[in-house]
Amino acid sequence: MSVWADDPAAQRAWAMPPPEEGSSFGRQGCNLPRGARVQSVGPASSALPARESSRKRGVSIVRASRRKVSPSDPSINGVLGLLLEPASSTPAVHAQRRLDALFRELAKPEPSRSPDAIEDLIWSLWISHPQSDAEDTMAAAVEAMSAGALDLARPMLDRLIAQHPDWAEAWNKRATLAYLERRDADALGDITEVLRLEPRHFGAIAGFGQICLRHGRVREARAAFQIALRINPHIEGLGEVIQDLAALPRTLH
Repeated sequence: MSVWADDPAAQRAWAMPPPEEGSSFGRQGCNLPRGARVQSVGPASSALPARESSRKRGVSIVRASRRKVSPSDPSINGVLGLLLEPASSTPAVHAQRRLDALFRELAKPEPSRSPDAIEDLIWSLWISHPQSDAEDTMAAAVEAMSAGALDLARPMLDRLIAQHPDWAEAWNKRATLAYLERRDADALGDITEVLRLEPRHFGAIAGFGQICLRHGRVREARAAFQIALRINPHIEGLGEVIQDLAALPRTLH
């Protein structure tokens, strides 16, 4: 996660497809690339994308500009609490049986079909909605974000959340938007809602980890990445990033 509006590789994070993928939401992976490694993190750092092919996922972690809005410790701790003790209620998403089966399949070390294909199906269910007008609005918001038209996307996502507050992916997209605008406190609020509705949302969980890294919260970032990898053990490069984080101080200032 970072200010990714002009980088196709980074636009894959938090379920935002690169522009050339058009209306097919494509492969919506986590935020870290193949072979990613921690270079430096801290309160004045950000996770910025390596300049790589749009078919590669994620970002490398590099030193960057000062953050715009700092989340409070309670905000970070609140999201971490949801990760460590997920809600016991059934995730509030449609197609629940299909998702349950897909997550069971994804958790296998060697599933019978490609993990990429399974992940694509999960994202396609998350991004879908029973009402076609809601799907159309979501598609328009994602297209606007991919084009860097964040001011255009924001009211669309606000409207989706007001009309469909139980749609986890609407909250996730708005969390992505808030991060792009460096409003990390707002992003954490929306991630909280994502996880209340869909505790298995590995994209939002990894996004939370990136926010933690940007603010020097190494221990929380590592915990988030470990949980994301437990849900989706096929996120390439994330295991190496977790190992790199283990060698860093628990908090960087």
